[in-house]
Amino acid sequence: MKQVTISTPFITLIVLDYGAIIQKLLVKDKYGKSINLVVGFNSPDTYLEDDKSLGACIGRYAGRISNGKFELDHETYDLHQTDGVHLHGGKNGFAKKYFTIEEVSQGRQPFVKLSYHSKHLEEGYPGNLKVFVTYKLINNHLHIIHEASTDLTTVINLTNHSYFRLDNAPQVNDYKLKLNCPNMVETYANKLPTGKIVSVSGTPFDFADEKQIANTRLDTPFEINSKSKIAAKVSSEESGISMEVSTNQPSLIVYTPLHFPAICLETQNYPDAPNQKNFPNCKLRPGEIYKNESKFVFDLI
Repeated sequence: MKQVTISTPFITLIVLDYGAIIQKLLVKDKYGKSINLVVGFNSPDTYLEDDKSLGACIGRYAGRISNGKFELDHETYDLHQTDGVHLHGGKNGFAKKYFTIEEVSQGRQPFVKLSYHSKHLEEGYPGNLKVFVTYKLINNHLHIIHEASTDLTTVINLTNHSYFRLDNAPQVNDYKLKLNCPNMVETYANKLPTGKIVSVSGTPFDFADEKQIANTRLDTPFEINSKSKIAAKVSSEESGISMEVSTNQPSLIVYTPLHFPAICLETQNYPDAPNQKNFPNCKLRPGEIYKNESKFVFDLI
């Protein structure tokens, strides 16, 4: 397993070729102490046993797809499923694949670029898909760029699955969260979408005004306000660190796991878009380039 480190005076980033995983993201807190803001393992080989996709590139389709299948151009494609739910690209998905390290730059704006070739019908998806993931540091910004092209029409939804932990507190209830997301995707108990987009107003999921997460359990697809430059902001008074998220994607999945303190902010398309005609387009055709460009800005509050 290969490991690449890039850094600026503000951020140090350690990336693995396995799963294109962000292993460590080191930022200084208000005391000047460097802390790792992502949940992960010190030993790269431990990720081979990980079942949470910590820090990984998720694909070919991040999130859930209903009934373990979808129809595309009058063809039905069967996918791996558990109780009718296909999750994060299948049984193995991109999180368990070795990527090729294409390029590393240690310049003023350091970056590492990785690639993966997903073969036709891998995990049931059509088309030979060429994927590139670039992690780039610009001062106190982390840019994550997912790109892809295909030789057959396919569906795609790539994202990074880092679990952020902004301090060493035993829970994230005290984190302050602001979401520029007036609506959310309504879901059933199994987190599959009903097909409806509903307002967050008057619900515990309304974070239009910054407030503590408190006891709100989040595993929620939000619709990002396209007129807003910033999709989300989360901060910890304990460490003094804040993180702002912006993206060209239509949705933000916010997830706070039950069994350890962390928050995921996954920039992507809506879950189950291949089966929901009213959701944003998730098709990628030959000659087109898919691009998810997201930015994470770290600062002190």
